[in-house]
This record gives sequence, C-alpha cells and structure tokens, in this order.
Amino acid sequence: MFCYFARIYEKYQLPVYPVVVFSFDRPRQPQPAEHRVGFPDLEVLEFRYRVIQLNQLDWRDFVKSENAVASALMAKMNIATKDRPRVKVECMRMLATLKLDPAKLRLIWGFVERYLDLTASEMREFEAGIKELPSQESEAIMELTVSWIEQGRQEGLQEGRQEVLEQMSILVTHLIEQRIGELDATTLERIRMLSADQVRRLGEAVYDLNSTSDLHDWLINNT
Repeated sequence: MFCYFARIYEKYQLPVYPVVVFSFDRPRQPQPAEHRVGFPDLEVLEFRYRVIQLNQLDWRDFVKSENAVASALMAKMNIATKDRPRVKVECMRMLATLKLDPAKLRLIWGFVERYLDLTASEMREFEAGIKELPSQESEAIMELTVSWIEQGRQEGLQEGRQEVLEQMSILVTHLIEQRIGELDATTLERIRMLSADQVRRLGEAVYDLNSTSDLHDWLINNT
C-alpha cells in the first residue's frame, strides 16, 4: 500500500487517499491499517490507510443501499451459512431496482454468481425467497432477466443463458401463481421445459391469465 501510494503521489503530485478492500474469507481477525518503518532511535515512517475488510461487515447493513457496488460486495461479507440464499435474493432485488446499464449489471451479477454459488438445497430456498417478494419487485427482476437472456442470445453464451433462463422461469411461475394460485407439478415442469423465447412470451401474457384453464390453453397453443 505504501509503495502504491508513493508512486502515485510522485507521478501526479496530488493528495492520495489510500484504501484497501480485503475480499478474502480467511483470516477473520481485523487486518492492520498501517505500515511502520523505524529504528530504536528513530521512527522513520508511519503510513496509515483505510481498510475495508468485507468479512468484518454485516450484509444486513447494506440491504437498503442504492449503491451498485454494495450489491456485489455483499456476496463476500460476513454471511452465516443459513443466510446465503437470502443474501442472493437481496442482491438480485437490489440489481433489479437500480438503474444501471446492461454491461454493469452483468458484471455485478457475475461477481455475485461467482462468490455465492448455491447448492441444490440452497437454490430451492433462493427460489422460495424470490416468490416471497412483492409483485412489483418480481416484475422488475423478470424484466432484468429477460434483458440478460436477449444479450446472452446475441453473444452466444449458452451456459450463461441457460442459468438466466432457469431464473426467469422461476419468476414467471411466481407471477402466475400470484394471479391464479399454486400450480401442480406437471404444469411447473412444462413451464421449466419452455425455451427462452417461450418464457419471455409467457411473461408478457401473465396478466391475460385468469385461471389454470387459461394457462393450459396458452401452453397448448404456444408449445
């Protein structure tokens, strides 16, 4: 940190505010925030810098933040194992409500996916958490995932597109169940088997569905 500081200060001759972000999981104890050089008879250097140690921060303190960086860094904060699915839900909700360009959104979500890679059981909790969100937030998340699917299709990113497609199917299913009630396992499986384009069109048709019969008719006519 001191070497970086000295080189930047030498080059630009401007005040430099030194900050380090520690994103590691271990160690847990607070890290030093200063660098000293001294001798028994002379203190040559006392250099201080700001430390942001993510595993010392509580993710709950950032849930209401409108800062896009916070939505990403939550994935590396102090998270109890049982809270991992909930944190991912909150990251998704925050991203869906922030007004960011698609490139930044994909970058941040990629960070969250990398550091909050959920197990199968955690994914089920994540899906349940998405279903518990208010309809307005669910719709915002669906719109966001639609844009990711379209961009993924254009870039030919099959693996990433499939992951987003699964999340979009979850959100569309949630919106449908809010309107017409809980769906049976067979209908849920039919929705999961839809293509990206079919899921997108079903999402657009959600508010035209008033019963399970309407949904079954849509699936027959569009698959």
